[in-house]
Amino acid sequence: MAELSTIARPYAEALFAAAKKDQGGLAAWSTAVSELAQVSNVPDVLKAMSDPRLSKDQRKQLFPALVKSPLSQEMRNFINLLVDNDRLMLLPEIAEQFKELKNRHEGSASAEIASAFELSDEQIQELLVGLEKKFGFKLKPVVTVDKSLIGGVRVTVGDQVLDTSVQAQLARLRDTLAAA
Repeated sequence: MAELSTIARPYAEALFAAAKKDQGGLAAWSTAVSELAQVSNVPDVLKAMSDPRLSKDQRKQLFPALVKSPLSQEMRNFINLLVDNDRLMLLPEIAEQFKELKNRHEGSASAEIASAFELSDEQIQELLVGLEKKFGFKLKPVVTVDKSLIGGVRVTVGDQVLDTSVQAQLARLRDTLAAA
């Protein structure tokens, strides 16, 4: 079976193309797509939307009703398309790809920074300055703490990973010793 990201890509690209044409702005669309993804990730919603007793028309009515914010007609049409194609549960992946397209359009990217310890704002800014020089565009940090790293940081920007963690260094040392 094809990977979810491959299946979600055309939907995300079509949604992004529609968002760029809309005068409401990318930020409003991004917020709406994010909210749809959050709703679709709720376990009870997953269960209800995959219930074979519900018709597609019932799903088309039920899902938008679960969203707090008012939805534009374009967004309702998008939900209907996803329901018709049995792709409603792809919303989290579509939202992620939409966010990447938006960032690329704005000349930025999301940087997932995992650190063994809590980083101060000053440390994050210092790290971002170096990373932005390396990658050549503005980065939006998403910082998490991962104690398993032991020390150092792991930075993921798109499909590139910079891993300076102690855990990665120990793994490289283990591989070197095993190869000898």
